[in-house]
Amino acid sequence: MTQQTSLAAGAALPTVTKTITQEKINAYARAGGDSNPLHTDPAFAARTQFGGTIAHGMLVLAYVSEMLTAAFGEDWLASGRLKVRFRAPARPGDTLTSSGKVTSVDGGKTLCEVECRNESGEVLVSGEAAVSR
Repeated sequence: MTQQTSLAAGAALPTVTKTITQEKINAYARAGGDSNPLHTDPAFAARTQFGGTIAHGMLVLAYVSEMLTAAFGEDWLASGRLKVRFRAPARPGDTLTSSGKVTSVDGGKTLCEVECRNESGEVLVSGEAAVSR
């Protein structure tokens, strides 16, 4: 597992870039048992305010967590906490980039600002992560 050993305040977290596809959304729906037609039925979703299917919020957060795992390894997996707001939906065809930076390091606790944007620069998720080391 890739892990940076020391991140100081102001340090950038490694970015993670993924492309959302309908196939990934469908696989996530099967794995999580969430077959809401907003995610899995293009004809139904086209008639909603979203105008098409959207990814599950937790699928998008998985990419944020992948970034934090790359930065903090097992420390993130053992003690990480994430507090985010969903700001816009991710859609099939979107390329998402998760990024962040360390905002403070106090003793054994590191706080980070995190976000996930689509290829247009629109913020889909933003918030704060905390990890104890």
